[in-house]
Amino acid sequence: MGKKKLDVMAKEREVFIHGQTDENGNVIVPGCVRNGIDEVSANKIFDEMAEFAKYAFNKSHAAAYAVLSYQTAYLKAYYKEEFMAATLNSFLGNLDKVPYYIDECKRLNIEILKPDINRSFTKFTVDVDKNEEEAIRKIRFGLGSVKNVGLAAVDAIVNERNKNGDYKSFTDFCERIEGEAVNKKCIESLIKAGAFDEFGETRNTLLSSFEIILDTISDKKNKSISGQVSMFDLGNSNNNEEDNELEKMKYTYIRHEEFSKKELLFMEKEMLGLYISGHPLEGIRQQILSTTNINTLNLKESLEDDGLEGKPKYNDGQMVKIAGIINTIKKKITKTNKLMVFITIEDLYGSMEVIAFENTYQSSMDSLKEDNIVMIEGRLSIKEEDNTATIIASKIYDFQTKNEDSNKTLNVNNNNNNNINSIIKVNISNLDEDNKEKLRNIIRNNRKENSNTIIIIINEGKELPAGKIQLNDNIINEIKFIVGNDNVIV
Repeated sequence: MGKKKLDVMAKEREVFIHGQTDENGNVIVPGCVRNGIDEVSANKIFDEMAEFAKYAFNKSHAAAYAVLSYQTAYLKAYYKEEFMAATLNSFLGNLDKVPYYIDECKRLNIEILKPDINRSFTKFTVDVDKNEEEAIRKIRFGLGSVKNVGLAAVDAIVNERNKNGDYKSFTDFCERIEGEAVNKKCIESLIKAGAFDEFGETRNTLLSSFEIILDTISDKKNKSISGQVSMFDLGNSNNNEEDNELEKMKYTYIRHEEFSKKELLFMEKEMLGLYISGHPLEGIRQQILSTTNINTLNLKESLEDDGLEGKPKYNDGQMVKIAGIINTIKKKITKTNKLMVFITIEDLYGSMEVIAFENTYQSSMDSLKEDNIVMIEGRLSIKEEDNTATIIASKIYDFQTKNEDSNKTLNVNNNNNNNINSIIKVNISNLDEDNKEKLRNIIRNNRKENSNTIIIIINEGKELPAGKIQLNDNIINEIKFIVGNDNVIV
């Protein structure tokens, strides 16, 4: 009963009520009826046991859980920041759980801070703002959870910081960790995660400049080893003004305006596995709540708690509506030569899989683009053996919201075709995974509100729409560099 094996329970119900005999007709289990209990009462007793089995366990187990519950409740009440930081650290490898606890932090009015090169350590830590009259405690994201940043790199960064003090600028950081376990890929990931935001340069500027700066530092070190002296070495180190001028001359920043809020959030998700400083759906949370009847959090609770009192209950085959961002789209041809599309969508609480068959896919192609916000209507499919659920989609379309001032319906994805003046087709049939990821980054980073170009991805002869980007000669050259001149048609 505790394992909710319905087929086994059905057999046991029959044994419980009517008993069991062996092949010779000998009674093994008398059953309720043989013991003078009528069948209706027997069924009622069995039903009560089945319901009780959903949440019951033995006394020793219950006592241990009660002690643990009191201890954790006390910690959560009086040391909530430390408690939630420890909880988040215990689920660092489980990205399905982390968004749930991040949302709990928001409910408790605990601010989650993005990684910071001068404040972060390996894991989540409690960050105390000592500048305030009353100390404000927040939770700081750890450097060890940033994609492409290994433990050796974090140790090198933290040890250097502990030994010689905070990093004063981005170039100061690059100079001090040069030659350590911190490579270019690691620094690129830290920039995208926002770890250098306190230094005043935009992430767009740092991403365009960091390789040149690192190469300059490396060249300077090589010249120093060989005994060469540059004009920069002749400055008067006692004159702060001259030092600052020399600092500006030493390093070249290719300055750009900052990425849009949406682009910064997608970078954050790419590097950290979840959104920290916001969520692309946060601004339309109320519209989503009023137009949908399911979300990943309620569904997960329903599957785990099996409809305990106060929790929503969802059934196999139930018609549902859910809104979320498309993360991935994968296609598969079935044995009957039919197209199946597997879509991963993410809402405010987590992610889940949606399946679209050929007819649904054909009618929804315009909306099926990565990072697009969509509404999905379909049938819930629950697998009891592994307690998972998917949605079999019947409709997929761009999420619509109302402008409160004009009461007009708007498309939150800003898919306005009025500015479209070109199409770029990119063939990725022979591209490896690393270069595919680079191409995805270019597409994500160049999606602007007034994008002027539709991008089509060609893969093994099939043309797939990938949204719109703001195209210019530099972007075209970047794409050609990744896939080759012959694989790009504008």
